[in-house]
Amino acid sequence: MTGFAQERCQATSAGHGIAGTARDFVPRIRVRYCIQDPQVRSAALSPGARVVHGLFMHFSRGLCGFLAFLLAGLLPAAAEISGSPHPGAQVPGTYRAVVTRTNQLDYLLYLPKGYDSDAAKTWPLVLFLHGAGERGNDLQKVAVHGPPKMAAAGTEFPFLLVSPQCPEGQVWDDRVLIGLLDELQARYRVDPRRVYVTGLSMGGYGTWALAQRHPQRFAAVAPICGGGERIRALLPAQQQALKTLGVWAFHGAKDNVVVLAESERMVEAFRKAGVSDIQLTVYPEAGHDSWTQAYNEPEFFNWLLKHQR
Repeated sequence: MTGFAQERCQATSAGHGIAGTARDFVPRIRVRYCIQDPQVRSAALSPGARVVHGLFMHFSRGLCGFLAFLLAGLLPAAAEISGSPHPGAQVPGTYRAVVTRTNQLDYLLYLPKGYDSDAAKTWPLVLFLHGAGERGNDLQKVAVHGPPKMAAAGTEFPFLLVSPQCPEGQVWDDRVLIGLLDELQARYRVDPRRVYVTGLSMGGYGTWALAQRHPQRFAAVAPICGGGERIRALLPAQQQALKTLGVWAFHGAKDNVVVLAESERMVEAFRKAGVSDIQLTVYPEAGHDSWTQAYNEPEFFNWLLKHQR
């Protein structure tokens, strides 16, 4: 009992203060243990105190275990770190994040005459991508150029025409556009073998991007005064689907916004990838607005529609 008898502990009972050694305590007293040596803790107690001690330790272990189990379920697991950085040393690391996003695009939709007359018939679909100046939340801006302008003026097309509007401050996102196509193909009677995309300026870039990243989704594409990442056309996984894609590009020789070389580089990259059905039309006197002449080409839409997957 050496070292134990010298430690004084405090306890209270029935409103009275009691000071004494732990061996003087009886079960009706709430005890705060001050024993430091676990080997003598139990042996040093009187029979009554040992009962209190045993109950207290049993309750404490159970409570601690329960709290540990509860907290393990409530608190997020700690991140696993593959290595700790040290000055002068290189260690591996991993970044992983689960991202939830909401995609939204407003669009103009044109349905061809006769769409409702035959419930079994499927129709071609043309996706039109506007330029940077038509971004925002005013859909009427989408119809200032190209096919939606023609549809608004009364031109009748033998296909569905969808013209989305890119939000202000953004550029065309191929993942969002593919999601839009998925929804439209599920909602309307679209022939999946006859889906096409065309766009001007920023929309020309978007058209090249869709052709490179999702060539299997389109039968033919017509990018106008655009450009893109040539390296994607050279990826082996893309080349097989690209080989059967029809491409008709357009550009103005005097374009000082997107220079002609942008289209020339993309056409060269696609040819290296094995695309044989590809052509580039250059308008010698046209500046950035080469789309007016392109969409007025007598064979433009016939050329698109003759392609299928």
